[in-house]
Amino acid sequence: MSTTLLMPKATAVWLVDNTSLSFEQIAAFAGLHPLEVQGVADGDVAGGIMGVNPIQNGQLTREEIEKAEADPEYRMKVSDPKVRVAQAKRKGPRYTPISRRNERPNAIRWLLRNHPELKDAQIMRLVGTTKSTIDSVRDNTHWNSTNIQPMDPVTLGLCSQIDLDLEVKRAAARTGGAQPDEPETGTMLLTAEEAMASAGGRTGASAEQPVSDDGRRAQHDEDIDADSVFAKLKSLKNEPTE
Repeated sequence: MSTTLLMPKATAVWLVDNTSLSFEQIAAFAGLHPLEVQGVADGDVAGGIMGVNPIQNGQLTREEIEKAEADPEYRMKVSDPKVRVAQAKRKGPRYTPISRRNERPNAIRWLLRNHPELKDAQIMRLVGTTKSTIDSVRDNTHWNSTNIQPMDPVTLGLCSQIDLDLEVKRAAARTGGAQPDEPETGTMLLTAEEAMASAGGRTGASAEQPVSDDGRRAQHDEDIDADSVFAKLKSLKNEPTE
């Protein structure tokens, strides 16, 4: 794998100012045209660009420069980087192992039957198939349509359960899936009266229960007349005298 030179024009500026390399050598190293390097030397090209030392950033060695200065025909090479950065993965269809590719129609039929809300693009991401295959399974025009049996793609190893759940949630959010009847409520502090009222409502007790107790107590007091009370007190008073 070839190593790309960082900031070729800035590197060319530094090489022109600090080495005795020919324009052709600098152009070959920086990936520029010799006329561009000559324009850098004349100040017509890369004006205002500060030179970058390729030795400090590890893309060139002093020995390589000295070797090129001694031999005008020598072409310098970019040094291998000490730290390699992983390349970004290309976005594309999901790779499906060869042993599992024959199972994709079964997974497509399972998804079409159990999750009709999924778009074809979502099924393509999950199973790693094409739109034409999905249409052929849906219309029963697939060449092996008579042998296709709906099977869970997770069980077949074509996708993970997390990926399937994520696509289903996306489809539900797009189609406006069913929402809970009552919103969830957090914990709230209630006053003593509200707590008693709510407790009474849950147990079926009446809010007028204390009033009924007072009513029964008042009725009991009315049943005791004054004559009986005084007779009781008189009997208690005569007992010590006897």
